[in-house]
Amino acid sequence: MSQSVITPEAVPTAVPTVGRPANPLVVALWPLAVDIVVPLAVYYLAHSVAGLGLVASLTLSSVVPAVRTLAGLLRERSVNGLAALMLVVNVVGIALSALAGDPRLMIAKDGAVSSVIGFSILWSAFGARPLMSAGLKPFLTRGEATLAASWDRLAERSTAFRRAERGFSAVWGIALVADCALRIVLAYTVPVATMAWLSTVLLIGAIGVASVASGPFSERMKSLLTAETA
Repeated sequence: MSQSVITPEAVPTAVPTVGRPANPLVVALWPLAVDIVVPLAVYYLAHSVAGLGLVASLTLSSVVPAVRTLAGLLRERSVNGLAALMLVVNVVGIALSALAGDPRLMIAKDGAVSSVIGFSILWSAFGARPLMSAGLKPFLTRGEATLAASWDRLAERSTAFRRAERGFSAVWGIALVADCALRIVLAYTVPVATMAWLSTVLLIGAIGVASVASGPFSERMKSLLTAETA
């Protein structure tokens, strides 16, 4: 019996071109735009612009991730990791939408929803394809076919490359989970007015720490790519 395999880019999305070849970097970044940017944009437009409720907005923003996830299962017998992650985050958000009233609970709820992303990234670091690789690959390969091919070979054969790849995602997962845990704790220990701005500061700080701490792993991957392509 065949098994499904979770991959960040399980369902390639074609980039329409008219009259001229597509920019390789645009092609490489296209799946990220479809799986992450489009759902977020739909949610913002539905909730903040159209004035729809939370559940309705989350439901609408789940359409594209749901279609992408299902398409991956049917066509490739694999799971599109990024699309599935966005779908799970939206489902958790809908499930927790019934919690209302206490301002501290609302702050803690936001941390709980965000923790889904952190735990998913951390869990994927020990799988076949870490989730953060889908975002890192286009920037290290710059949309160049030779570098992309080198990435694929290294991801399949190089222990050093896979270790760096997993380390990169593990750092981001740990940072985001720690941020969410801290926000949940502080939601019940500091004034609500303080958490209204501190929550954003903590998230930015976590992203900054993760960017610095994951740097050595991305540099290691970059050097391995250069050596493999030479």
